[in-house]
Amino acid sequence: MDLKIAGRTAVVCASTSGLGEGVARALAAEGANVVVTGRRAELARSIAAQLPSAIGISVDMMSDGGPEQIIQAATEAFGSVDILVLNGPGPRPATALDVTTEDIGTAMASVIQPQQRLVSLVLDGMRERGWGRILAVSATNIVEPLPALALSNIARPALAGYLKTLATQVAPEGVTVNLLLAGGFRTARRDAVEATKAARTGRPAAEIQAEEAAEVPMRRFGAVHEFAAVAAFLCSDLSSYVTGTAVRCDGGLVHSL
Repeated sequence: MDLKIAGRTAVVCASTSGLGEGVARALAAEGANVVVTGRRAELARSIAAQLPSAIGISVDMMSDGGPEQIIQAATEAFGSVDILVLNGPGPRPATALDVTTEDIGTAMASVIQPQQRLVSLVLDGMRERGWGRILAVSATNIVEPLPALALSNIARPALAGYLKTLATQVAPEGVTVNLLLAGGFRTARRDAVEATKAARTGRPAAEIQAEEAAEVPMRRFGAVHEFAAVAAFLCSDLSSYVTGTAVRCDGGLVHSL
């Protein structure tokens, strides 16, 4: 299927590993110019070199001028930014009984502020051209909070609220704004977490993996390319009537409608 984004320029945040990298590769396969970003400069450039039309830049989105650095590099290399994929690590695990006011401030700052700044830097151009795609990679805990992720349960829904509000305001101008909610996916980070749990408990990693996968109705974790395919569609010309939504890609894990 031709997603009709060949020649479009996509900035994919935190795209040197995991789901972000998968999304970058999927968009590149559809002919988009891709800006690969991450803190590891050599890795960002290495991934970009594997794609047909891409650049890799090292950036800390939380640093002063980080979002501006990303968009400047994108415009210098390819011109206007048509697709913005917001992505990044979530706040540290914590229960609601453990969090402090300072923790909440830090979580809100990391999850919302750089993302809002990135949106503000590309939105005017998207509106003027009458075409744009903004997609936030998020997690299913915005609809089904997890007990050990209190800070994420606070900050991620706040970002979702901002993006939902934005979606209604820019919809008449051909700009769509959506979230893609990840369930459990087979990534290097998940492998590392399971290996740590195995070492701590003395149980085989394979046993832990099977136990966690059994909680998913599909009885397996997703592959990165499965998530990336949905993301590419939401960033495409074919998704022109999809906006203001939070799409779940979780193998049926979330129990609510």
